[in-house]
Amino acid sequence: MTALLLIPLLVPFAVPAAARRCLDRFTPVAALWALTLTVLVVAGSSVAALGALVLTGLLKLPFLAGLGDFVRPLRTPSDLVVLPLATAATGLLTLAAGTLVRSALRQLRAFRAARTEADGRPAAGDLCVIESPHPDAYALPGRPHRIVVTTGMLRSLGADEREVLFAHERAHNAGGHHRFLVLAELAAHCHPGLRPVRAAIALAAERAADEAAAAVVGDRRLTARAIARAALAASSARSGRPDFAPAATTGPVPQRVAALLAAPRPPRRAAPWIALLLAACATASAGTAATGVLAFHHEVEVAQGEEPR
Repeated sequence: MTALLLIPLLVPFAVPAAARRCLDRFTPVAALWALTLTVLVVAGSSVAALGALVLTGLLKLPFLAGLGDFVRPLRTPSDLVVLPLATAATGLLTLAAGTLVRSALRQLRAFRAARTEADGRPAAGDLCVIESPHPDAYALPGRPHRIVVTTGMLRSLGADEREVLFAHERAHNAGGHHRFLVLAELAAHCHPGLRPVRAAIALAAERAADEAAAAVVGDRRLTARAIARAALAASSARSGRPDFAPAATTGPVPQRVAALLAAPRPPRRAAPWIALLLAACATASAGTAATGVLAFHHEVEVAQGEEPR
């Protein structure tokens, strides 16, 4: 049981390597979905494994064993193994919960501030212009969705480049990319091995919006130039937007520009292998976590004097 519960804690360290390959071999939208689903399964499995380890350690205590109506000791490996693992799992879960709550509160404050500012300004359709010398633009989720852009950003771009910027941010709202970013942030707090995948998911969202904008304006070079100029203009500005509000100026812009300037290519033959690797990570993590939790539940029933089934 204990060995099985360790596997979901090790699998997340293998996901970032597969994520990098996924961005190279998949279309941006396919990579966005594949990576997000994978990290959700892997993160959930790691939390379940940590929870089972914590409960295993707690039920070794006589007081809690008595509350559980145990008639015999819980069968586990040596206490020299179980108790340190349970202590470490408790610390990891506490740290993850603490950082997640702090991050959620900070992001919620930033979202409320951005939403209040946007709702207090006149809007032309979904476009909200904020008077500010600091160049910035982003897609703001909510009801209704907004494209927030400062006057400083509008002055930094030509008319055709502004259309690219608006198309990019509209693609973020239409694709619900803020949801992917929120889920990636949640997974990153669940396990440190998934933190690099958070950046990969953010890049996939930006690449998806880049391609959508290029399709709308019909000019990949114009799209690349607009993205580069917007990012250059915003590089010295400090934005108060929440991290889950996607923006054309974020991420590795040179890599995105290079992808736009390159001719579109179909997925390579190796793509199915990358998908298989991601699926293997998710399956191994979920399978071993579920098996370990069920084995723990069975041992609890045995300790309570119930007949094995």
